[in-house]
Amino acid sequence: MIKIYSKLKKFRRVFLFFYDFFLWNISFYFSFAISRYRFSLKSDEQEFFVGILFLNVCFCTTFLVFKLYNKMWRYAEIEDFFYVEIAIIIANFVFLLIMFLIGVNLGFRTHVLTLLMSSFFIFVFRVTCRLSKILESRHNIRGNTKTLLLVGAGETTLSILQEIHKSPNNEYTPVGIVDDDETKLNRSISGVKVLGKTLQIPEICEEQNVQVILFSVSAISRENKKRILDICSKTSAEVKIIPNISNLLTSNSSLFSRIRPVEVEDLLVRNPITFDIEKYGRYIFGKNVLVTGGGGSIGSELCKQIAALKSKKIIILDICENGVYKIQQELLRKDSNLNLSVKVASVTDLKRLENIFREEKIDAVFHAAAHKHVPLMELNPSEAVQNNIFGTLNLVILADKYKIKKFVQISTDKAVNPTNIMGATKRICEMIVQNFAEQSQTKFAAVRFGNVLDSNGSVVPLFKEQIKEGGPVTVTHPDIIRYFMTIPEAVSLVLTAGSMAMGGEIFILDMGEPMKIRDLAQNLIRLSGFVPDQDIEIKFTGLRPGEKLYEELLLNEEGIKKTKNKKIYVGRPLEFNKEKFFKNLEKLKKFSDVGDNSKIEFLLKEIVPNFKHTSLV
Repeated sequence: MIKIYSKLKKFRRVFLFFYDFFLWNISFYFSFAISRYRFSLKSDEQEFFVGILFLNVCFCTTFLVFKLYNKMWRYAEIEDFFYVEIAIIIANFVFLLIMFLIGVNLGFRTHVLTLLMSSFFIFVFRVTCRLSKILESRHNIRGNTKTLLLVGAGETTLSILQEIHKSPNNEYTPVGIVDDDETKLNRSISGVKVLGKTLQIPEICEEQNVQVILFSVSAISRENKKRILDICSKTSAEVKIIPNISNLLTSNSSLFSRIRPVEVEDLLVRNPITFDIEKYGRYIFGKNVLVTGGGGSIGSELCKQIAALKSKKIIILDICENGVYKIQQELLRKDSNLNLSVKVASVTDLKRLENIFREEKIDAVFHAAAHKHVPLMELNPSEAVQNNIFGTLNLVILADKYKIKKFVQISTDKAVNPTNIMGATKRICEMIVQNFAEQSQTKFAAVRFGNVLDSNGSVVPLFKEQIKEGGPVTVTHPDIIRYFMTIPEAVSLVLTAGSMAMGGEIFILDMGEPMKIRDLAQNLIRLSGFVPDQDIEIKFTGLRPGEKLYEELLLNEEGIKKTKNKKIYVGRPLEFNKEKFFKNLEKLKKFSDVGDNSKIEFLLKEIVPNFKHTSLV
């Protein structure tokens, strides 16, 4: 039976054509007979057969020209029905014109009735096909699916509901919509009712046993979005979000493939900070650009944004082959003609680096390679010193030697009044960059920012994994706070700072208000559909070695001044004894080579006077 059905499906268009053929012929027969008030054709036999001949020619030609048999009417949209009506009108008009030209008078009433009846019968047939599919889909989605509440009664919601009704295999059953526009209350979109306003989300979720809330508002302010997401977090439903529908127009993927869980970025109080990269990134155009740590979260985003700025070549350097391979393939998928040079190498290997600088004719360097995980570097101080400090020194020496135009060092707020090994090493990196800036033709600068959301090793991926495993979610201290920024924000800051760099600056981003890590954990738990400390425990583990309750972005002595970009500030370079500094670096190199951790810590405190180590190991 299945084989017979599959064979019949191959002739679907033929069956549809003959069904239409029958409908327009029966429409003409009844119209012809009704206009003459009789159903006998004997007296008008010649006129009838001439009419039916040209009617079939007109309808067949028009329907084929409009390609109406290439459409799947079970999935038809409004515009498909519109094309059918246009085809019917044109066919009838051409038929009327031909009858007039050959002198056959069927009567105006016959033509009007043929138009109306053919429209009705052909339309009803196609609407029946479409309704059968909708009813079938709505019946199917009532099975093993999750109840869905949609936020926003707009175009995105309409598109989502249409996709739900089209696909019997989707995992959602829509039970209602909420919207703050009073004119939409109690009205329906695609058969789903607007049940109330966003303030009523908790009670609606309880009444309708909502399992998933889908945030589908296209145009909304950051503050209002956060307000609604905060209301959603008071329910036990999982909260998901869909991008602005205008961003989906360039994608071939369905709306459902783009639905994602709510991210921390959605909960930031401030609006995302954007920079005019086209304006500030002109110094990248047509240049050979080296990105160290190019396989990491910051480095890979740097490569993406540099590629968009039409650089001549991107040299990606990283010791991790998996990271560079991933970003290489991603970039080439977007642009197969992109000029890439991938180097698997360590920044601690001076000879290898010199060969790269000599061969690649580099114009600008973005130095993102570093060990950044604070507790791990507490356990491996010699590795932190070798990679962070002497890796940076190698690059700076070569940048000066080969007269690189721009060198931008990626730094961290942990370099300010450091309390851990990693922060102290990054502060020394800033000092190296500032020292070389005073005597080099290369324009050296550093960029300092706080935690980067979803970067490798950051707290957000850890929380997501812990929630996925059922908890507990571990927070070091109930009062710990951090500044946060997104990866694209961090990278656009780096590129913008590079354009402003004149030598020796430390650029700092205005990052708004800091966020409590405890609040961040609670929001992620709620928006994943769980209740904090009931479904998922939040466990306080105590501050880790070298960890602060809060991070600072500026040393008191550095001062601060505005730049031409109101979101970027610059700190004043600090004076220090250069001769003593480099002598201490020589000693530090010897101690790190042999792994003498106690002497490493002593020298770090000697070089960075405000280093107050709080290690517990």
